[in-house]
Amino acid sequence: MNKTKLTILLTFATLLTIVGLHAKFSKEPSNAVPLPSVEAPKKTKLPVSPLKPEVLQKILDTQNVNSGIEYVEKSWQQQYQDYLQAKLPSNQIFDAQQMSRILDKLHQQSGKKSALIYAIPTAKHLELMLVAPGITPIHKRIPAGKRDELIKLVSKFRTAIVNPNLPRDEYLSSGKQIYELVIAPLEETLQRQKINNLIFCLGGGLRTVPLAAINDGKRFLIEKYSLGIIPAFNLLDFNRGNIAQTQILAMGASQFQTQEPLPAVPLELSSIVNNEWKGKSLLNQAFTPANLKLQRAIYPFGIVHLATHAELSPDSVEHSYIQFWDKKVRLDELKTLNLNKPPVQLLVLSACRTALGNPQAELGFAGLAVQSGASSTIASLWSVDDAGTLALMSQFYQQLKDTSIKSEALRQTQIAMIKQQVSLKNNPAIRGSSNLPTNIPNLNSRELSHPYYWAGFTLIGNPW
Repeated sequence: MNKTKLTILLTFATLLTIVGLHAKFSKEPSNAVPLPSVEAPKKTKLPVSPLKPEVLQKILDTQNVNSGIEYVEKSWQQQYQDYLQAKLPSNQIFDAQQMSRILDKLHQQSGKKSALIYAIPTAKHLELMLVAPGITPIHKRIPAGKRDELIKLVSKFRTAIVNPNLPRDEYLSSGKQIYELVIAPLEETLQRQKINNLIFCLGGGLRTVPLAAINDGKRFLIEKYSLGIIPAFNLLDFNRGNIAQTQILAMGASQFQTQEPLPAVPLELSSIVNNEWKGKSLLNQAFTPANLKLQRAIYPFGIVHLATHAELSPDSVEHSYIQFWDKKVRLDELKTLNLNKPPVQLLVLSACRTALGNPQAELGFAGLAVQSGASSTIASLWSVDDAGTLALMSQFYQQLKDTSIKSEALRQTQIAMIKQQVSLKNNPAIRGSSNLPTNIPNLNSRELSHPYYWAGFTLIGNPW
């Protein structure tokens, strides 16, 4: 086995996760599936996916799940490469057996037993493929999961969540339907294998579904598993650092020249860098790309938290950005922040917004970690209420100190909100929370239990 550390700079949608491409094997599997040739797209156009549903179906019809997974991995790597207009440094693809062994090794190291789920909607059905430690890969074809109908269902589900005034049944009903299509066909295997972490590699139309809030009729998915999404398995950084021992660089802005203010940001930053977490907090004029690079040159902060507006645009990669005090840093400029020197273990974008149902924005979101150079990214699918973000983030960093596993810390935070255990009032992690400024609503635990406040936050990249 040949291990190579590769630095990858990819996209703001897979919001910010991966810098070191990692363990690579010396040769590709002998049954490698060649990709169809694709004409290079213009930057402003969504790249045509090399993945052809009829080709995937033909492969899976022969019960060759391993070759089906390999074909998907190659296709999505090519699509991200076209989207970013940059060649990725690795052409090697893990086969399903290698993936299974890697997941088993990470289980031994972390105690989290992970399964990788591919979900690819096609015009006629939904293709599901599962890779888990110690078993052969599994394929399920779901005729009820036709792409057009599934995309409409996802849109209905997300729309119901982002409007807290709609009846609860609106998101529970559509969320259960998505669960029955994507999770239920694999549930028996997940339970038998004692899986407790799900890594999703999703096709177009599914990359921005708030997975944490889909439900089985009794519980949300996040109550059963920790969750994360990736653009492709071969783009993952598998290195596990001791995140609880690192320090945080927390930066942000509360005032903007052309955008809405974020009045809770000063409290958000002060609640993060506190007695439990060492680090540095920088606000407004100090929040510049140059200062971010300077601070990391002085000390290699392993967590970078950016409390500011960020947007994954429905247009091209150049129109997606993170807003700093003095400028916007476009998604295709993220590599200039040097978050891979050394690699940031976790990049958090606490006020991100991703266009609903837009394929271009989906690619950006799913590729965030790769584009940024960070091992993992946490970003939100929609712009969450300022006070709600403050509550969630203060709770998240408490959990991260206790668990040291990023996906589990986010899971425990979301469960605490579901169970009405989180509020701004008398929250010890928020300095001065009992005297919040009048322009920050003092949300109670019942309000914060609505999935609008917690379901949009998604971990992208390395979940460990």
